[in-house]
Amino acid sequence: MNVIKTQIEGAYIIEPKVFGDNRGYFFESFSQREFDEKVAIPMIGKPIVFVQDNESMSNYGVMRGLHFQAPPFTQSKIVRCVKGAVLDVAVDIRKGSPTYGQHVAVELTEENHRQFFISRGFAHGFAVLSETAVFQYKCDEFYHPEVDGGISILDDSLNIDWRIPTDKAILSEKDMKHALLTDFESPFSIDAPLY
Repeated sequence: MNVIKTQIEGAYIIEPKVFGDNRGYFFESFSQREFDEKVAIPMIGKPIVFVQDNESMSNYGVMRGLHFQAPPFTQSKIVRCVKGAVLDVAVDIRKGSPTYGQHVAVELTEENHRQFFISRGFAHGFAVLSETAVFQYKCDEFYHPEVDGGISILDDSLNIDWRIPTDKAILSEKDMKHALLTDFESPFSIDAPLY
């Protein structure tokens, strides 16, 4: 796999090696050994064990996020789109970080096979750009609804171009209630480890 650093420490694009011929293609979608060797140990400082895989299907215009789990049940994630296309976004919400409030946006599609690794201390969300999309993600902590949190996916101060017209955006009632970044007290600190 090829690991691409982004402008924010803790958010990395992963490109698997895809082998194609007249029959189709094959690629290793995840290797714990290679992930630890190329991402976790050199960039985070220790191996990461993923404990839960999730999948969602969404229609065009659906926007999910920007979600996180607060301490002590924070999550790192590897996300990918296996059908269709999404714009995937990670926002740095670590107090004291030089990139606090900044984001990384990556288009993930069934054609480019890209994956996005997002460390703890980020809020995460995506918008569906295709007619439908199937989205998968691996988490290194189980879901804990009692520490589920978020910031508004439509917060203009984040300067995210979601590539979805506002009148076409479809949000859950829960996601429409998240606070703006300026009204948000982050539970994360730059002093806390990414893992």
